[in-house]
Amino acid sequence: MSFNLSERITVNPEQCGGRPCIRGMRIRVTDVLDLLAAGLSREQILDEMPDLEMEDINAVLKFAARRIDHPILVAV
Repeated sequence: MSFNLSERITVNPEQCGGRPCIRGMRIRVTDVLDLLAAGLSREQILDEMPDLEMEDINAVLKFAARRIDHPILVAV
């Protein structure tokens, strides 16, 4: 899996309320995540959204994983 995450996932304050999108299109990262969570396969998502590429779906998953992988500091 070789792709540049910053080329696949873009954020533009003037588009989709500044939410992360795929390659500057109006397809939000959350749209793809919601479809995956609903049980659609990657192939079904590509059929539903022909502007997407398999690398876009991989980037969405990697982006989401990086977003939730942060340390939680506990005050002692």
